[in-house]
Amino acid sequence: MSEKPVVVLTRRWPEAIEAKMAELFDLRINANDQPMSRKQLAQALLDADVVCPTVTDKIDAQLLSEPNVRTRLLANFGVGFNHIDVSAAKTQGMVVTNTPGVLTDATAEIAMTLLLTSARRTGEGERLVRAGGWDGWRPTHMLSTQVTGKTLGVIGMGRIGTALARQAHHGFGMSILYTARNPRPQSEEIELGAMRCEIDELLQRADFVSINCPATPETQNLINLAKLKRMQPHAHLINTARGDIVNEADLVTALSTGVIAGAGLDVFVDEPNVSQALMDLQRVVLLPHMGSGTRETREAMGNCALANIQAFFSHQSLPNQV
Repeated sequence: MSEKPVVVLTRRWPEAIEAKMAELFDLRINANDQPMSRKQLAQALLDADVVCPTVTDKIDAQLLSEPNVRTRLLANFGVGFNHIDVSAAKTQGMVVTNTPGVLTDATAEIAMTLLLTSARRTGEGERLVRAGGWDGWRPTHMLSTQVTGKTLGVIGMGRIGTALARQAHHGFGMSILYTARNPRPQSEEIELGAMRCEIDELLQRADFVSINCPATPETQNLINLAKLKRMQPHAHLINTARGDIVNEADLVTALSTGVIAGAGLDVFVDEPNVSQALMDLQRVVLLPHMGSGTRETREAMGNCALANIQAFFSHQSLPNQV
């Protein structure tokens, strides 16, 4: 009997998925569940037929071009893959896969959670109660922004952006503006009350702006102070995509000076580090990159990655090749 392929998980996966993989492969698990060092990643690429990275693993051209690299498949646990130099991987004859689709609804839910939390100031309210600072109800206490019937601008109308638009329109009667390379089908625009427009128009008209586009060189610092100044003073910015799409220093300036009213962030430029300037602001909601973090979704992501690996070793078409 031939030896089982060696598969390395750079972080812990749901137990049920790890158990399945252990039956099929020579599975090497990062037991302490801390981000692998560069040296550990390099060693994994030397030892394993498949490495399964996550957003916490920077796999660049230098790592991929090291002599005697054994890995032939990078089965990414996640839909975003900007932490992998895909071009360098392909040059080395590696295949890269991801896990799109299965995390759509969960991530859209977190975007809507951030939108509601930022608009209704529920994070501030919860902190006030816990600190013992609430002195009772009064008509003008902690006034916030109503969401129902407002306009949502979606930057990037892919799977997640569309799911968010659907939640916002059907659940809260929101009108939808969106940016995308190509227009959505007319039937979908009608269903969602959605209109495609340029980003500057979207920023000027929307009460809430949600970033749902991929992280690319073109989208880095897409939202800077100039763009933020195009937003309405009562508007809120939501980011569940990637941290470097927003210039964080400019966002701090915009929030501190009243350029916009609030923000909700699930992603940051230097995760897991969050700037003290952001931490000091009351009118920003900060979450620990938990967009896809439901039990159902993380298991689905694991099964998706596993399907990619099985297809690879069966010499079949890969479901989610990048």
